[in-house]
Order: sequence, then structure tokens, then C-alpha cells
Amino acid sequence: MSLHINSIKVLRGNTPVIPGLSLAPLAPGSVTALIGPNGAGKSTLIHAIAGLLRAQGQISLHGQAIAALSHDERCRRIALLPQSLPQAAGLTVYELLLGGLLTLGLPRREAEARIASYLAQLQLSTLAMRPLATLSGGQRQMVALAQLLARQPELMLLDEPNSALDLHWQLALVEAIRRDVRERNSIALLALHDLNLALRCCDRIIVLHHGQCAADGAPLAVLTPDLLAQVYDISGRVEQCSQGRPIFVLDQLVRA
Repeated sequence: MSLHINSIKVLRGNTPVIPGLSLAPLAPGSVTALIGPNGAGKSTLIHAIAGLLRAQGQISLHGQAIAALSHDERCRRIALLPQSLPQAAGLTVYELLLGGLLTLGLPRREAEARIASYLAQLQLSTLAMRPLATLSGGQRQMVALAQLLARQPELMLLDEPNSALDLHWQLALVEAIRRDVRERNSIALLALHDLNLALRCCDRIIVLHHGQCAADGAPLAVLTPDLLAQVYDISGRVEQCSQGRPIFVLDQLVRA
């Protein structure tokens, strides 16, 4: 019971963005980071898994092909947090979350209980009646996370979810994702640029380079100096900080 990605090919026009990608299954209860330089294919893969881009090959969740799922079932089982959040002019935070859950068919009482719970967990309760148009980019990003978590999907796909967040909220985001994955035995796949966040919250790191898998495995095994030089053209390393946590240190550019 996991997410399987086998021989995936995604084209942009006639150009292959992902020319043929297979990965080891993503298991329930796991958080996986998808990293790589700009243009490596991270967002393309995330959107292909979500069923928003046509892909050749096989993407299946718990033995069922995602492409074969009905729209309603896909919405219940898979949730995407995109880089660019849609506008919802005129709605309050509460109205946005409630409408999304009622659309999934949840009874109103259960939907309201979930909203209260997740807003409290994410320290967002004071924003519940605020119009979305009055929120900062970071606040809107955390509200989108609350909406995603409240749906309680089997698979969570997050495309650079920390891009508008300050340090406090970046940590709150990754801790909320880890907690949810452990409590519900769900699967989370995050496209990230921040290697320290990946080291902090992820069980596994997949490195994409030119649409192909350059490395895949435990974070400390993947983030080697050789890999960083090959993929990012940088000199960098992972060391232990004074509290025993692994941290990424960027030294310098590697110039040809």
C-alpha cells in the first residue's frame, strides 16, 4: 500500500521534461523531499502525480491507477498545495475551508470540527473570520495548508510550500506535516529548495536533475559533496550542529 511511479514520461510540446522516471515506492507514514535545481522537473512531477498533467507510464496509489480515479475520488484521496495559490475574492478563511470540505461530501458538523481543530493546531484561529484578501502571502500559505490537512487525504503533494513563510512558520509547517503523516499514516511528497528543511523533516530525499533521478535515499546518504557539486554546481556539506542535528553548509560555487 504505497505510491508507485513507474516509467513516467511527461512532455512539454514535443520536449520531454521528464523523459522516463521510475522511483521506489513511497510508503505510508513517510515524508519525502523532492529536490533539485530550477527546471529539474519537480513541479512537473508533482502535477503529474496529482493528475493535472498528462503523463505516460504508471502512477498508482495503493494499487489503483490515479488516472483511472473519478474526479471526486481523486479530490478525496489526493491533495495538492501549489506554488501559486488561487484567489478567492470575498471569502473569509472559514468560508474557504468550510466550502472545500462540504464539496467533498463531509457532514457540516464534522467539517466544522475539522476546521476548528486544524486552525488551532496551526495557530490560525484568530484568522478564521478574516477576508482572504486582507491576509499576507505567508498567512494565505498557512491557510492553504490548513485546508489541505483538513481534507485528510491519503497523499499530500506540496510544491515549495515554504516559499512565502518566515522562519517561525516554516518550522510550524514542517512539524504539522510530520505530525499529520505519523497520526494518519498518510504519504507526503514536498518539492523543496531548502536543504535544511529537507534534512529536518524528511525520511527520504529524491534528487531530480534534467527530469531524471540523480539520487534517492536517506537524507544523509543522498546529500554528499559529490552529489551537490554534480547537481547544483556548488561546494557544500552536511555537518552536525551543537545540538546534534544535521545541517547543510554552503561553501562556494563550483565554476567550470
